[in-house]
Amino acid sequence: MAYTTINKSTDYFNTKLYTGTGSSNAQTGIGHQPDLVWIKSRSAGWDHEFYDIVRGVGKSLSSVTTNAEGNSPQGVTAFGSDGFTVGTRSGANQSGQTYASWNWKAGGGQGSSNTDGSINTTYTSVNTTAGFSISKFTGTGSNATVGHGLGVAPKFIIIKCISHVGDWMVYYGDPTDFFKLNEDNATEDLDTVWNDTAPTNSVFSLGSNGDVNTSGRTYIAYCFAEKIGYSKMGTYVGNGNSNGNFLYTGFRPSWFLVKRTAQEAWILTDSQRGFPQSWNYLIPNTNGTEQGGLPYDFVSNGIKFRGTTQNESGSTYAYMIFGQTLVGSNNIPSTAR
Repeated sequence: MAYTTINKSTDYFNTKLYTGTGSSNAQTGIGHQPDLVWIKSRSAGWDHEFYDIVRGVGKSLSSVTTNAEGNSPQGVTAFGSDGFTVGTRSGANQSGQTYASWNWKAGGGQGSSNTDGSINTTYTSVNTTAGFSISKFTGTGSNATVGHGLGVAPKFIIIKCISHVGDWMVYYGDPTDFFKLNEDNATEDLDTVWNDTAPTNSVFSLGSNGDVNTSGRTYIAYCFAEKIGYSKMGTYVGNGNSNGNFLYTGFRPSWFLVKRTAQEAWILTDSQRGFPQSWNYLIPNTNGTEQGGLPYDFVSNGIKFRGTTQNESGSTYAYMIFGQTLVGSNNIPSTAR
């Protein structure tokens, strides 16, 4: 049985769907102040946009491109105690278009410098309870470590250069390999990315690769650690059966990001955009509109695949999942729904 110290997952992560108005549009009811807001239009071909409390309002990143941080004053214009506000930017609030937003709570503010690594971060906003931190740092161009503040080793890290053009580099638990969030390419192996070194309870390691550590360039890092009953990250191997595979989490998933280690698009779905055995999905490496029909179930303790979709025989998949175990108070065991 899974025990958790997180009574209510929406205190730390929540999906919010909304319709654009073309004018200032406050989104509330998220359940916390979101320190990372990831927005995608479901109905129009706008890019996936990332906003965070460390970089500040009006600063957008697109996972579809390699572009540096953009000045988007009409994107997310405020981080509120129970949500966020978007301005007139089409990618976040075009009148009549539908949007999905995914929202994580870090430290509730910009944070301060973390000095655990050989590189001192400019700011690190950290939530040790939920296992999530946001760090901004400047590269050195040589092998280095960066403090993440989580107190446990992260299992999923996304790094993007915000001052210059660069790929979105993704650590998924293998210190020798990486993905690019902005591409559908197979996993790649370069020791100059993670320095072939797994993260520790205090730092993650970088080599001299320009997309993670060029001297004088500025980077943002989103670090995620597993928390029982709330989040799970890792890899699984598909079985190709028509009845499908079962991916155990110990809680009911509400958000699922998955990527085959062979060439194949990223897939992102959540429990608010579909129904059992037919989930709608978006692709983080494209600006395409929402697609439908993923044949699997989010059940009380994991994901049951209903065919070969994200379940090809012998194929390895990397994933990150958030959700909620069935609990009444801290440290009460989960039970079947």
